[in-house]
Amino acid sequence: MEEKTLELIELTAKPRETTGKGAARQLRAKLAIPAIVYGGKTQPAMLALDTVEFVKIIRDHGSMGLFFNLKIDGSGGEKIVMLKDMQMDIFSQNYLHVDLQEIDMDKKITVSVHVEAIGKSKGVKEGGLLQIIRRELDVVCKPMDTPATIQIDVTDLEIGDAIHVNDIDLGEFIHIPHESNFTVITIVAPSTDAKEKGEEEDEPDEKAPAAPASKKAVEA
Repeated sequence: MEEKTLELIELTAKPRETTGKGAARQLRAKLAIPAIVYGGKTQPAMLALDTVEFVKIIRDHGSMGLFFNLKIDGSGGEKIVMLKDMQMDIFSQNYLHVDLQEIDMDKKITVSVHVEAIGKSKGVKEGGLLQIIRRELDVVCKPMDTPATIQIDVTDLEIGDAIHVNDIDLGEFIHIPHESNFTVITIVAPSTDAKEKGEEEDEPDEKAPAAPASKKAVEA
């Protein structure tokens, strides 16, 4: 059996001592992001992340299910952490704060995983529309068992069919916490407007009636 490995992204940080909105603004002005790491057996530590490095990581890997090999300047050690939360300015889209959680490889964690539809469904081939209702799902598992994506085969779905959370089997080591059997993916019929538009496009154009000859032309 192939041994599982957890992809760890290298992330560096510097310790910081100042707190508050003013200190955070000064930090961001220097192209750094205020952050905190907590969990494990150590006290929470305030950090500063390099903005350019962090933005590149998010651009290359997305923001869900990220695990880091965190190196803090001056600490002489490394921590395995996960991206727990991050705050962004809704107007500038700049990162305001990042939460990192130290993890124990032998303990289960809760992590959000992207949902991916695989294949082209029968319903879509018949004109239906694929709707992904939940684009991400929380899973509970050990870090090593965290799936990169939740892939759902929609090939056999017809118009009106749906995949509910109870239909998703990720194996014995991964659990999707839920209280109700909510819909994850469905195939819906095309809207009435879309149907009418398609029918109009299929109908041949009627020839416009010829314009009546002018009186001058008749007399000629």
